[in-house]
Amino acid sequence: MVSEKRKAFLINAAYFAVIIAVAVMLVGGVLPMATPFVIGFLIAYILQRPIRFAESKLPLPHKIVALLAVLLFYLTAGALVTLLGVRLVSFMIGLLSNLPHIYEAHILPALYDILLALERLFAELDPAIVSILNDIGTQFIGMAGQMVSGVSAKAVALVAGISASLPGMFIELVLMIISSVFITMDWEKLTGFCMRQLNDKAKEVFLQIKEYLVGTLWVCVRSYALIMSITFVELSILLTLVGVKHSVLVAFCTACFDILPVLGTGGIMGPWVLIELLQGDPFMALKLFGVYVTVTVVRNIIEPKIVGGQLGLHPVVTLCSMFVGVQLFGVVGLFGFPIGLSLLRYLNDHGVIHIFK
Repeated sequence: MVSEKRKAFLINAAYFAVIIAVAVMLVGGVLPMATPFVIGFLIAYILQRPIRFAESKLPLPHKIVALLAVLLFYLTAGALVTLLGVRLVSFMIGLLSNLPHIYEAHILPALYDILLALERLFAELDPAIVSILNDIGTQFIGMAGQMVSGVSAKAVALVAGISASLPGMFIELVLMIISSVFITMDWEKLTGFCMRQLNDKAKEVFLQIKEYLVGTLWVCVRSYALIMSITFVELSILLTLVGVKHSVLVAFCTACFDILPVLGTGGIMGPWVLIELLQGDPFMALKLFGVYVTVTVVRNIIEPKIVGGQLGLHPVVTLCSMFVGVQLFGVVGLFGFPIGLSLLRYLNDHGVIHIFK
């Protein structure tokens, strides 16, 4: 009896290990090659409801309405991306062109002031340390200058790399547009063909998974919108209290940046604190550091509860899955792992699969 249970456990473990391995291979290997077609399919899926609404109002054939919907979508998205891209490029060009001036006018004098203060401090304790500090300070300032000079070279290399990848990106963009047009125009035929390849049981399971995933994705979007709103309100209040100009605008930009899993609020607040220190305002740096700690602690408390509560997972499980997902697949893993665990729980609760007791 015990050996049969062990055998069944090993078989189940091997079965799910194979499924996980195939999923990882698809995500890591096959999916990047099919990205234009996957995105085209998702765009076609998103446009189905607006297309049905337009068909009920306009006396036009389905394919004409679908074509107009896709063109309108790409024109709107292209205009937004172009506008944001131009603003971002102009901002980066201005920042890179002013970086040497910022270094010489603010950072370098602040470094000299810090080194001078350290020399005075250690001269009272041990004069022999002063010469060592001079050597270290000279090397550090030289390294900082080289780093600032190297930023422009790296920026040029980055632009060159982006320029070299433009032909491939253009081909992928063209494939995405063409695939989304054809998929949108023949949505019923393509999806009907795929569904006919499934038996009744597989079709039922697929529809359950689709319905749950669509609802769960909307829940995730709503949850992170709530988290960003809370972060925005926190930052607006705290930055206003510490005396930051245009605090609401700064809070909004930081809250939008906060959704990124690796950078987050620290990507804005960390350099800001450092700049205030280098400009000789340690009190302001301390206040900004307090704002960063407060926002980070609150987010780490509310994020697992809000996301986990919406997905039906325990906060610890949600936090662990998000951490593992970020380590393995970045932003995709941040959202994909909690949603995948939530899907397994849903299927297990409805008797489709039997994993958890």
